Amino acid sequence: MSSPHIVWLRRDLRMADQPALHAAAEAGPVIPVYVLDDAFAGDHAYGGASRWWLHHSLESLAKSLGARHSRIVLRRGDAPTVLAALAKETGAAAVHAIRHYEPWWRKAQTELREALPDDCTLELHDGNYLAEPGAVQTGSGGAYKIYTPFSKAVLAQMPPRDELPEPETIPLPETWPKSDDLADWKLLPTRPDWAGGMRAFWQVGEGAALERLEDWAGDVAGYDTGRNLPSQSLSSRLSPHLHWGEISPVQVWHHLSSGRSKGWKTFEKELIWRDYAQQTIAQFPDYPSRSYRDGYSGLWRSGKAAEADFAAWTKGMTGYPIVDAGMRQLWQTGWMHNRVRMIAASFLVKNLLIDWRRGEQWFWDCLVDADYGNNGVNWQWISGTGVDSNMFSRIMAPITQSEKFDAAAYIREHVPELAGLDDADIHDPPDGKRGDYPAQIIGHKAARERALDAYRKAKD
Repeated sequence: MSSPHIVWLRRDLRMADQPALHAAAEAGPVIPVYVLDDAFAGDHAYGGASRWWLHHSLESLAKSLGARHSRIVLRRGDAPTVLAALAKETGAAAVHAIRHYEPWWRKAQTELREALPDDCTLELHDGNYLAEPGAVQTGSGGAYKIYTPFSKAVLAQMPPRDELPEPETIPLPETWPKSDDLADWKLLPTRPDWAGGMRAFWQVGEGAALERLEDWAGDVAGYDTGRNLPSQSLSSRLSPHLHWGEISPVQVWHHLSSGRSKGWKTFEKELIWRDYAQQTIAQFPDYPSRSYRDGYSGLWRSGKAAEADFAAWTKGMTGYPIVDAGMRQLWQTGWMHNRVRMIAASFLVKNLLIDWRRGEQWFWDCLVDADYGNNGVNWQWISGTGVDSNMFSRIMAPITQSEKFDAAAYIREHVPELAGLDDADIHDPPDGKRGDYPAQIIGHKAARERALDAYRKAKD
């Protein structure tokens, strides 16, 4: 029998349109491997919500492979060291992997190439984006920094490649290496088990991703306007499936593009935004932890009052129903409606003058779709500190936003103590109708004036 080929799995947990798996299956016996490496990513090791999703996604993929009499080998530790040792142990001819752009994975890819035995190669494949970093360039041959010209350049290259089918056969090795037991990794919360809301809200795995895509295909035409209405269910909710690679953007593009509606065109640009985020971290690896623009260091509040405000924000107790509904939805489901994400993030950064990096870290721990590139790019866009971002002086008014985008039903769902209020009161409950719901921690007008004054002083 020919030497086996290892497939190094990370955020690409699917069978179809999986270039690394496809190439390995064509080359010889396949050993799929997932290495849980909590050290390599530093302060961006997977948070609690991500670990919950990872457990169920690995469980789902293991069942799919098991139906082909294959399996996933689970190992824990320093990924390059573990994979190099496994390649030596199995006599592997190659390690196949889909290319990743987070700085720790780029470092791991480099170290692995150097650590592999001389007769084993590292084969990196593109497969997680419509246009990988470097696939489109400016007229001078450089990388795009601004989204709009980047998006136009990507659109000019569409359609993307054809999607790859699931391998017809997955050749098996003569013997299987030892594997950890997934339960021993303790990725699921137990004391307490806070994941009940996520279990109720999500189905995890490749099959669930494909089913969600099929179900949502009938709604995409209304996405252009519907995406901004948190009380309606027109969000695709594909983001965690795309993040974990249970479905590829190429699959999504080919499935939805035939409609050619305005809603599809808007959603296509959001798929390209994912690519833009990877383009950004490829150029600026520490982007999710370091402001691109100077002059903001003196802007952020600190001390006991700021910490109390931050705690109120995380718990959904700011006194602003739209903000609190979003933060409670995040805690319950590991996800937040996109329009509400912007409102909640703007509130933290501008109304409360708390460093955007505090919000980035909170979202990183709480989101099931916590993506290094997307999370960092989105927070820097809101804060005004990014290479391509909203102006700091553009401060979202949460009550106005809540009324404009008809969030009443959304608030009733996630802030039940206000459920009895009518639409006229629920966005900004009068003092006599708040009951146990907290008062606003700061009035919006006062917060706006404080933010603009602090911004002027920081710039001076």
